[in-house]
Amino acid sequence: MADAKQQQTAAAATGVWKTVKPFVNGGASGMLATCVIQPIDMVKVKIQLGEGSAAQVTKNMLANEGFGSFYKGLSAGLLRQATYTTARLGSFRVLTNKAIEKNDGKPLPLVQKAFIGLTAGAIGACVGSPADLALIRMQADSTLPVAQRRNYKNAFHALYRIIADEGVLALWKGAGPTVVRAMALNMGMLASYDQSVELFRDKLGAGEVSTVLGASAVSGFFASACSLPFDYVKTQIQKMQPDANGKYPYTGSLDCAIKTFKSGGPFKFYTGFPVYCVRIAPHVMMTWIFLNQIQKFEKQIGI
Repeated sequence: MADAKQQQTAAAATGVWKTVKPFVNGGASGMLATCVIQPIDMVKVKIQLGEGSAAQVTKNMLANEGFGSFYKGLSAGLLRQATYTTARLGSFRVLTNKAIEKNDGKPLPLVQKAFIGLTAGAIGACVGSPADLALIRMQADSTLPVAQRRNYKNAFHALYRIIADEGVLALWKGAGPTVVRAMALNMGMLASYDQSVELFRDKLGAGEVSTVLGASAVSGFFASACSLPFDYVKTQIQKMQPDANGKYPYTGSLDCAIKTFKSGGPFKFYTGFPVYCVRIAPHVMMTWIFLNQIQKFEKQIGI
């Protein structure tokens, strides 16, 4: 009787782990990648906020705030990955596996992969939007006049202050462009990665390392190209402050997009693209590489 109960408990634990495994792996790989890429992300945000070129921003940050300024907002970045990336990579893998089962185990067409990527991106963005808002505000704080700075101590303090000062719903301020941006990024990132893996591994006969690196690079490029315009609008919405009369510069993401297009043309949306690409592509690559290593380690220890 005791053995039967132990077997049932073990089977239940195995079933739970099988369910949560894609989410745990996705979140862990994203958090590891964020620890490496955080300084580039800081520079990217400051370029979008109009503080100059990558070299100027880096020089000013080192001179005025020291090396630690490159990791300002790291707690929010990790919280964002623990929510956003956990949800998007986990849901993408679950949805993909179910779609492959319905397709009799055959590879999915690119259009279906893109649709699953869009869905996973929307799910992840809804879950991760509060942490994303905290991250943007913490990164932009040093660019504001001293009197206007929010002086958040960490991600959880930022979330507490936002709720206390602006209400719970303020945690999803800018969620519209965040969701759209995440859908675009994940369509480019997730669909192109799976498609590239099939190309490198099955058609070109590349080895495991070459396949992961090549597919990750392709994935990073398409994620950057698809998402930057939406990222630009999202950043402008999330960092805006009211003027002396209490009026905000933009009424919403569409208004921001229209005004940006009128003032700077379509290329204005690609402000900071080289740095953004350098930031997004390595993060995407490292996320996939870390994920691959985590999965290999799990196979080695039999979980």
